[in-house]
Amino acid sequence: MYSKKHPSSKLFLLFSALAGFILALSYYYFYPNSSFFQDSPDPDSVPENSSQQFSYSAALQSSQFTRPLQNNAMKLSFVNSFAPAVNIAAPPVVNIFTRKRIKQQDNIYNNSAMQAILENRPPPPLYKEESDLGSGVIVSSEGHILTNNHVISDAEDIEVLLKDGRYFQASIVGRDLETDLALLKVSAKNLPIIYFGDSSALQVGDIVLAIGNPFGLGHTVTSGIISALNRSQFRANSFDNFIQTDAAINPGNSGGALVNTQGEMIGLNTITISNSGGSQGIGFAIPAALAKKVMHQLINYGEVSRGWIGFEAREITPMLAQQLKTDIQHGLFIVGIVEKGPGFKAGLQPGDMITHIDDKEINSAKTALKFITELHPGNTAILRGVRKGDIMEFKVIAEKRPQKTDL
Repeated sequence: MYSKKHPSSKLFLLFSALAGFILALSYYYFYPNSSFFQDSPDPDSVPENSSQQFSYSAALQSSQFTRPLQNNAMKLSFVNSFAPAVNIAAPPVVNIFTRKRIKQQDNIYNNSAMQAILENRPPPPLYKEESDLGSGVIVSSEGHILTNNHVISDAEDIEVLLKDGRYFQASIVGRDLETDLALLKVSAKNLPIIYFGDSSALQVGDIVLAIGNPFGLGHTVTSGIISALNRSQFRANSFDNFIQTDAAINPGNSGGALVNTQGEMIGLNTITISNSGGSQGIGFAIPAALAKKVMHQLINYGEVSRGWIGFEAREITPMLAQQLKTDIQHGLFIVGIVEKGPGFKAGLQPGDMITHIDDKEINSAKTALKFITELHPGNTAILRGVRKGDIMEFKVIAEKRPQKTDL
């Protein structure tokens, strides 16, 4: 049976809705301290012994799950492109092409039986031409170019290709076999030059870019980080303190620039470790500070002059000190003296222990080599140490260091 609702029921519902709205509005205005309308409590403002609780969603919005920053040390500046750095550093990086003649031997013509058979045939040429490639960086607007010595070693012809497409013949100004650096010169003016960065301030994890001529492809940029510092176990001399990077370095990159995100050169790419010859994420660069020091001497003198004293020594370690039954825990233990060398003339003997050079404490053989090679030939150095328990002092007149020799 159909029944019609009374009109008063609709009026009742309307008044009920209006009353609920007024009640909610009154609650908002007259109870502003209500926790329902307040923000979630800041956990940093809650005492440790407080029993006040707050929801997980509120905690996510607070600083509870945010790592505190100490002296802004963790604030990182992110960029979405290294193009500005490349625009600064790429123009001074050049491609280097070399040609040299290699003497070849054909064993067939050394065999008497084959000589009789081939007597009417002309022998092969005595030399064959071999080409190679590498990279370099322009370090002066007058055309000086820094590269690795192994890039131009034995080259009879050196060509340099600039990023703008210009070709130049290059000549060798000087080279330093100890650091595998060489300086070239091209006849050009107003060239773009590389800016040197502070390689002493580098840290593991810094972002770097490698720019060079891998596989002859021309200007190529790869990126990575500094993986390690002060690597020095790859060559016989102890001048090496390579920067290790995982930026891709391939054949042809040698002599190219390793730059920071400001476009400053902080290293000169030089060596890779690879089973295949390609990049495996382990490459090495000569620090810019060392490269710059060698560069200035090559520009001014055409060679690098280092001090030399003339002795062979072992680094004093706790184990060696125990074997020698001495309390001296640092320095050098001399095992040999170059006859008529500076040390020999000053009275040094095998068995002496040298602890200081010009009041600089010797903590390792590497630091000792650094102190000695920084001496100017002709200058006097004061060496202090111990001989059979007695404190000794020697005045040594440094001489010019021969290439590839002992201390």
